[in-house]
Amino acid sequence: MSLINHFILVCTFLFLGSIDSISKDVKPLKNTIFFDIVHKDNVIGSLKASKTIKDSKIHYQSVTTINTRIFKEIDVNYLYNVIYENNKLKRANVLIDVNDKPYADILTNWEIDYYQISKNDKNELVIQEDIKYATILLYFVEPVDIERCYSEQDGSFNTIIPLGNHSYKKINAKNNENIYHYKDGFLEKAEINGGLIKFNIVAQK
Repeated sequence: MSLINHFILVCTFLFLGSIDSISKDVKPLKNTIFFDIVHKDNVIGSLKASKTIKDSKIHYQSVTTINTRIFKEIDVNYLYNVIYENNKLKRANVLIDVNDKPYADILTNWEIDYYQISKNDKNELVIQEDIKYATILLYFVEPVDIERCYSEQDGSFNTIIPLGNHSYKKINAKNNENIYHYKDGFLEKAEINGGLIKFNIVAQK
């Protein structure tokens, strides 16, 4: 091997080695958005949603706190942790506390060739089709050409109906309707029917 070829080969290995070391040190890309939860013109809670990308995995998380009075003072906290890999849902865990006490623990986990859904540590449902779009994506990705989405909270599929002008209606398993409004691809406002209470989610400026 000539000296020139040897020099080129050594430089190539050095360059590739440096690229490899850089790739290992790359920090995850993170995007966080904040919402106010509004009921009758009063802010009754907050919602923080984050999207973290590292390699082929995307980790979504949302933290919701609602404090209001229906028949009595009620404090509800939701924690969503959702992992996607190669654009497919791999794991989703929803924890709900009411008045500082555990209320529900819902887990959706990919088990080689199916999803196992468990509620409060009891296996309940099995889903065998791939899940591409779950409800947490509604905060980050406008559901263009999406006809339904997976509810991590109850292990069912919700129907999505486009209303025009970047607005969409989502109908859940209880036939409650939520309306989502988007601007530049991101959620700007949502009208939520929570059963006992209706409220709006409004993106902070």
